[in-house]
Amino acid sequence: MRLLHTSDWHLGRSFHRENLIGAQRAFLDHLVAVVREQGVEAVLVAGDVYDRALPGLDAVELFDDVLHRLAELGVPTVFISGNHDSARRLGVAAGLIGRAGIHLRTDPGAVAAPVLLADEHGPVAVYGLPYLEPALTRERFGLAKGGHEQVLGAAMDQVRADLTTRPAGTRAVVLAHAFVTGGEVSDSERDITVGGVASVPSAVFDGVHYAALGHLHGSQTIAPHLRYSGSPIAYSFSEADHRKTMWLVDLAADGSVAAERIDCPVPRPLAPLRGRLEELLTEEKYARHADAWVQATLTDPARPADPMEQLRKRFPHTLQLLFDPDPVPGDRQESYAARVSGRTDLEIAEGFVRHVRPGTEPDETEQGWLRSAFETVREQGDRKAELPR
Repeated sequence: MRLLHTSDWHLGRSFHRENLIGAQRAFLDHLVAVVREQGVEAVLVAGDVYDRALPGLDAVELFDDVLHRLAELGVPTVFISGNHDSARRLGVAAGLIGRAGIHLRTDPGAVAAPVLLADEHGPVAVYGLPYLEPALTRERFGLAKGGHEQVLGAAMDQVRADLTTRPAGTRAVVLAHAFVTGGEVSDSERDITVGGVASVPSAVFDGVHYAALGHLHGSQTIAPHLRYSGSPIAYSFSEADHRKTMWLVDLAADGSVAAERIDCPVPRPLAPLRGRLEELLTEEKYARHADAWVQATLTDPARPADPMEQLRKRFPHTLQLLFDPDPVPGDRQESYAARVSGRTDLEIAEGFVRHVRPGTEPDETEQGWLRSAFETVREQGDRKAELPR
């Protein structure tokens, strides 16, 4: 069976205030063309369809349009909700839409109810595991406590239990929105560390033939049967070196997998540039970036006058301007941004405790208070997003 694996569309998202609706429409046109031209038999969309719980009308119209086009092709499509989506809103009318072959899997209580497909080699059971926020879902899996690993593990236990009831030789495919250990992150993914350690071991997915993963924005292979498609469009300058693709997956009769990357349209290349303003404006090596979206980090000792205006004369699509002056000899002072770069919210809070109480580490009780506070804030935010408007 030929599958097309994609994820993290983030419909409605902008890029440093640059409207991406046109680029997202071009990607969806490309997706439909690939489905038609490559003989795709099922499409898998592993979460973060929208960029926020309450998407704008233009994003909803894009989603509605692609649903109709996929339904007209008669190709079954399975969606799961991600951590950016509102599961309840995305799942509205799922039963009715399912009759058209578009299967929205947003209910944590239905992880063991697969979409049943078949080819000449027999049945294929496709299980959709929506993003499972531990604080909101652990009780549904009979867990008194536990983080991402425990909740996702409990969901996969239900999947494996259901598989034992299926005919011998049934091939199993799972969609999941999670951070699997070994994956490489970028700056545009929303942090999911609150509620416990963010990453889950790849062994959680033992027992299935292919896991179509979403959440991380770089296309990557954790194992031959565990892959992230990544986002189809770059959503941060940290993705400048990404090759944006979808996975074209051939699932053999014995469940083995062969996968090929299908490139996505590039709306405009990204160019993170660094140097003194005069260098960026005059050196020939930067000329090739004239049509790129530019992030300029200026290293001048003093801030130049009107730097953005000057940069846009050579780079009309400059979107972000940063300042990071070259260090003065003997000055070891580091900026706050540099000190906290790459650290989680919890790690930053623990660092603040160390700062105001030199020489002591937060004890287990204090760490628990901090973790609980962040978890409560996240839970309240997620529940607020689910409230009807």
